[in-house]
Amino acid sequence: MTGLTLYVRSRQVPAALGAAVAGTAVAWLLATAFSVKGEVSSTVLALTVLFLVAVATTTLSGPDDTLDRTAARPWGWLRMSHLATALGCVLMLLLATLLTGTRFGPFGCVVRDAAGLLGLTALGTATLGTARSWFLPLGWTLGAAAFPGMGTAGEALTWQTQSSDSRPAAVVAAVLTAAGTAAYVSRGPRTPAGDLF
Repeated sequence: MTGLTLYVRSRQVPAALGAAVAGTAVAWLLATAFSVKGEVSSTVLALTVLFLVAVATTTLSGPDDTLDRTAARPWGWLRMSHLATALGCVLMLLLATLLTGTRFGPFGCVVRDAAGLLGLTALGTATLGTARSWFLPLGWTLGAAAFPGMGTAGEALTWQTQSSDSRPAAVVAAVLTAAGTAAYVSRGPRTPAGDLF
């Protein structure tokens, strides 16, 4: 068994991928059954992306996170590749629906929301640990879905549900992506010994 296979299995990637595919299929079926044909609403898109990112979050740490700091492996490279692959899987699942009558789009919103929420959860993984890393993405997305913002500040605060041409939303998503990637790649998941609670 190769090191990459062991890494993938230790992170429970096959189970997470299966859950992501099933979740996307259910979301697509519900959107097809209960909405008009065409692109789903920005709220449905944001909530679906949130679900997929939450599933991907479970793969951001292994059974013993202290090994990430002691083993002689290129952890920074593995973490960067892991985040890029997770983003690619989320995008691929959602963009596959563009070939159907009910679509998760537009493309710009899919990329922005997926990258921003994955960056936010990676930041949470590095600072709070994997078990708590989904708290902020969940709360922020539910808030954005419930209270759509107007104006520059409103668009920045509710970036997940804004249109694809919203500059404040794009800036917030880009900052979260960069900060989360940098924190996770450099530090890895927070260890249980370093938990705050």
